[in-house]
Amino acid sequence: MEKVIFIGKTSSGKTTLCQKLNEMDLKYKKTQSVEVYSNAIDTPGEYLENRRLYSGIIMSAVDAKVIALVADPTVEENYIPPSFASTFGKEIIGIITKMNLVDQKQNLDRARQVLKNAGVQRIFEVDTVDNVGIEELFQYLDKVLNENT
Repeated sequence: MEKVIFIGKTSSGKTTLCQKLNEMDLKYKKTQSVEVYSNAIDTPGEYLENRRLYSGIIMSAVDAKVIALVADPTVEENYIPPSFASTFGKEIIGIITKMNLVDQKQNLDRARQVLKNAGVQRIFEVDTVDNVGIEELFQYLDKVLNENT
C-alpha cells in the first residue's frame, strides 16, 4: 500500500491520525523522529516549525503518495507557509483536526485559509476522538492510496 505523510505543527493531531488510520489505541505520545506505519508517515512537528528542518519533511515525503497538511484550529500560530504544497509535486490534502474543540467560527475559518494559502487541493474537517469526518477521510485515502497498485 502507498503511504500518506502527515505534516503539521506539534500537537496538531498527526500521531493520533496515524494511530486511528492503523486501528491502534489512541495514546498521546510526542513524536521524536519520523515514524513509518504500514500506510502512513508521521513527522515531528519541529520539522515544520523550524525552516532549517524542511529538508527532513521533503526527504520523508519521497515515500508518500499523498501529502496531508494538518492544521489545528484551536491555536493561533501557523507554521504552514503559503504555497508550501508546491514543494512536493504530489497530491496535497488539508486536514483540520480537533473539530470538537473549535469554539469560534473565526478559528475554523483561519485554519481553512491557512490550508488554502498553502495550496491544498481538498480539505477534510475531522475529530479523531468523536469520529467526526474520519470515515470520509479514510475512504478517500484508501481510494487514492490504492489506485494503480
